[in-house]
Amino acid sequence: MAAAALDGRVALVAGATRGAGRGIAVELGAAGATVYVTGRTTREARSEYGRPETIEETAELVTAAGGRGIAVPTDHLVPEQVRALVERIDAEQGRLDVLVNDVWGGEYLFEWEAPVWEHDLDKGLRLLRLAVETHAVTSHHALPLLLRHPGGLVVEVTDGTAEYNAENYRVSFFYDLAKASVLRMAFALSHELGPRGATALALTPGWMRSEIMLDHFEVTEENWRDALVKEPHFAISETPSFVGRAVAALAADPEVSRWNGQSLSSGGLAREYGFTDRDGSRPDAWRYVVEVQDAGREADVTGYR
Repeated sequence: MAAAALDGRVALVAGATRGAGRGIAVELGAAGATVYVTGRTTREARSEYGRPETIEETAELVTAAGGRGIAVPTDHLVPEQVRALVERIDAEQGRLDVLVNDVWGGEYLFEWEAPVWEHDLDKGLRLLRLAVETHAVTSHHALPLLLRHPGGLVVEVTDGTAEYNAENYRVSFFYDLAKASVLRMAFALSHELGPRGATALALTPGWMRSEIMLDHFEVTEENWRDALVKEPHFAISETPSFVGRAVAALAADPEVSRWNGQSLSSGGLAREYGFTDRDGSRPDAWRYVVEVQDAGREADVTGYR
């Protein structure tokens, strides 16, 4: 993609401290956009995650990539903070072209395959607030600005395509509900935004090598393949840049409205737009999960990346 493909465009990536949000913000910056990045972890304050990544670092990466990164500490569960964020974007830019609802915050809250009656209730309800309520609050306040100019794009980031999630139990009651809700939010928004000249869609990365996932396997991006000893199917994994390039390609597409209301994946869009991951491959994780991993076949990414 040309470095100036999104020159003059303004994006808000809500939940950009790490993972997919950071990858998306940086790739929008690489395409020339001004990107507001939000989160609760800054150089002065930490969220309950207790991790080292900060929104200031994300903003610096956006600028280094060729865009303009602006970090705004925001708790998207607090409507007043989100209102102030959007008012700031309006005052400084007068427009918003891309909204990426990527707030999640649930990695340390869901209990793997614990039934709802055994799952910690406070953690489950907190997960739903972080994963669903934040998106609704952000859309409520940001969409009037996004609709001021035609062609706006809203990306609801989730885990799993609508097709896959409709047929498969996802980790736990609360996790499953959260990811299905985000898919449905994109569908609902498409009906409200489409007639008003904007596009809303859902987007999932594949098995993403986020900072947390790399730490889980005790590897780095440089030696991530060492994790295949523990989990051979990790061979299909992708960097956060891959889903970031998917969003940048969507934002630069003058016919992006053709995707309104759809559930998309990074791997599927790579085939459509021709972008690659950082290593030049095109991992198609969701097709691999169905045809190889869930089918009980031996790990083999031949033909899938």
